[in-house]
Amino acid sequence: MEKLKYTHEDYTIGWVCALPGEQAAALFMLDERHEDLPNPSNDHNAYTLGGIDKHKVVIAGLPKGRYGNNSSATVAARMVSTFPNIRVGLMVGIGGGIPQKTRLGDVVISCPSGSEPGVVQWDMGKAEYGGEFKRTGSLAPPPTALLTALGKFEADQIASRTKMLSYLARLRSLSNVPKSFLKSDALKDVLYDPKYRHKQEREDCSHCDERMTVQREPREDDMVIHCGLIASGNQVIKDAVLRDKLYQNFDQNVLCIEMEAAGLMNDFPCIVIRGICDYADSHKNKRWQNYAAAVAAACAKAYLTVVPASDVDKLQRVQRKSTLEEA
Repeated sequence: MEKLKYTHEDYTIGWVCALPGEQAAALFMLDERHEDLPNPSNDHNAYTLGGIDKHKVVIAGLPKGRYGNNSSATVAARMVSTFPNIRVGLMVGIGGGIPQKTRLGDVVISCPSGSEPGVVQWDMGKAEYGGEFKRTGSLAPPPTALLTALGKFEADQIASRTKMLSYLARLRSLSNVPKSFLKSDALKDVLYDPKYRHKQEREDCSHCDERMTVQREPREDDMVIHCGLIASGNQVIKDAVLRDKLYQNFDQNVLCIEMEAAGLMNDFPCIVIRGICDYADSHKNKRWQNYAAAVAAACAKAYLTVVPASDVDKLQRVQRKSTLEEA
């Protein structure tokens, strides 16, 4: 099928991913692919252009091997400069789940809770006397129009979940989709006692003591959509004790931990969507990553179907600021 070609001004949805697997999952969700457009000389991003529903979408990933809030901010800054009509931002990918609230294969969508704006930067602050860490500052919340659409998406979870499952099922019919992006019996949701450390001689948990697993009640649904706080920071967390401390520090409202979203919120207002691929403990591995990325991408596509293109056109463009121009 011949690819369609548009101009930089036609694209209104900016979709940012951190990992190659996250970007691959995003591409699987496009209803159509568009021809590439030339980048300005100061834009080193690699874009994929396409359509979802009636939206024209720009997808960009972080440079390979570069992660964290600063890298995501730079990618978003360049995107906004090159595509001046971006009005809706999405940060889509994987994250570590809080086991008290989530399970592997679930999806978490950033949403304000209490006085917190949806994404909290847990490592932004200062160390005080006695080693206590005091968090300072706060991030901007998503635009009201995006939260309104999120409210509609959450209110009709049956329809939203049905759409997601249909998008995931469609992947099985595509010949070029690696099996790691599909749900299989090989993916086991195992949670270990937070005080039990991973046996470091193996990447997987084949040498870990099964007696140290936490027994949980069976759940009817193998995928649940959660809306709430996402904790973002520049450090990879592979420590169940620190994970649980963050959970308590934010009044048990944090659902997910990740590394990029805090770099976007102030200059690239967006909804953050994370598929849960591990429990941010020492047992963290890559087994669930591609499937969790597919779940997050399917959720992002389902979310866009409840955002009317006519409403997007009425939103304010994401503004270039001085920090963006220098990125």
